[in-house]
Amino acid sequence: MGVLFDYFSAASDEEAASVIDRVGGPGSQGTIAPPAEPRRGIFGRKRPPAAVTYQEAAVFDTVSGNGIDPVVQLGTLEELLTGRSFDDVMDDPRSGQALADRDGGERLVLTLTEPLSTALSTASDDALEQVAIPWSETEEFWNAADPALLADFLKDLAGLARRSKASGQGLYCWVSM
Repeated sequence: MGVLFDYFSAASDEEAASVIDRVGGPGSQGTIAPPAEPRRGIFGRKRPPAAVTYQEAAVFDTVSGNGIDPVVQLGTLEELLTGRSFDDVMDDPRSGQALADRDGGERLVLTLTEPLSTALSTASDDALEQVAIPWSETEEFWNAADPALLADFLKDLAGLARRSKASGQGLYCWVSM
């Protein structure tokens, strides 16, 4: 089984973190299951859990990550788009900052950096097609990625970044193993 990466926009870190328990990720009309709490009887014995009530969840503007991770692979992309060194990108406190995690890191909500969001939102389709070529040749893609497929992903992600900027929101990634 692979890792799912869904990139999405949210108004705040708190709102972004709220998708951690969403069934189906931030782009689904799934439901949110509240965390299970152990129940105890009057003598301290464990009782069966109470019936779980699911809440309807708002749909977030989302782009499927197609297996592209938000830290290393997008860090390399940010280096190519902005000219920041990879070390500077990794040192950015917003680079892959975990806002929420479950199941020992099997589900995460991570932040993306502001410079990456800005670079994506201002890049033209031609610029994204051009950067997809050297990006596809990086060791993070084992020199085997298709630049055309990466360019399509970048155009979708850039569209998300533009919509996010226009509405005053930030970019995040929901990860599920």
